[in-house]
Amino acid sequence: MSQGFLDAAAVTLALLREPEVATRWDEPSALAEMSVGALADHLGGQVVSGARGVTDAAWAGRGEQVSLVEHYRRSVWVGADLDSEANVGIRESAATGAAAGPDAVVARVQDALATVTPWPVDAPATTSMPHWQWSMTLDDFLTTRMMEMVVHADDLCAGLDVPTPDFPPSVTGPVYALLVGVAEDRHGQAAVTRALTRAERAGSIVVF
Repeated sequence: MSQGFLDAAAVTLALLREPEVATRWDEPSALAEMSVGALADHLGGQVVSGARGVTDAAWAGRGEQVSLVEHYRRSVWVGADLDSEANVGIRESAATGAAAGPDAVVARVQDALATVTPWPVDAPATTSMPHWQWSMTLDDFLTTRMMEMVVHADDLCAGLDVPTPDFPPSVTGPVYALLVGVAEDRHGQAAVTRALTRAERAGSIVVF
C-alpha cells in the first residue's frame, strides 16, 4: 500500500500546485462553508496525516484493531450534520491551515512527502490517529488517506475550472474496494449489485 499512498500523494501535490487553486484561494469551494483554500488544506492534510501515521511514534497503534468497515461505523463525522462538532472542527482546522496561504500548504505537503520518500524500513504494522480509541493496520490507514485524496481532489476541482485528475490503479483499486465495502455494510449487497449493474433498479449507495 506504500506505493499507492505515494502515487496518490503525487497526484494531490500536482493538483495543489495548479495556478487556479492559488488564484481562487479565498473563494467558496464546492463544499458548503469551505473556501477553496480550506478545502485545499484539508486535501493536503491527508498526505500529512498519512506520513505521520508512518513516521510519528505518537501515532503508534493502540487499543482494539478494527477493520476498515468498522472504522467508518465508529467515525463520528460519518453521517453527521454540517453543524456537528466533528464537522465544524474539520472546517475550522482547514481554515486555520489555509490562512497561511497556498505556498505554505504546498510546502507542508512537500515536507510530509519527503519524510516517507524513500519509504521507511521501520514503518509500523499498525497506527492510530490521536483522537481514535482504536487502531488499524498501516495498509488500512493508508487506504483511508488515499480515499480522502480521491474524493477531495474531485471536490476541489468541482469548484474550479480544472479537470479532476486521474489516479493510477494502485490508488483506485483499494479505494474502490473500501467504498464498495462501506456501501455494502450501509445498504446491503443487493443495493450495491443493482447500483453497479441495473439502471432500472439502481438506488443510491452513497456512503459519505
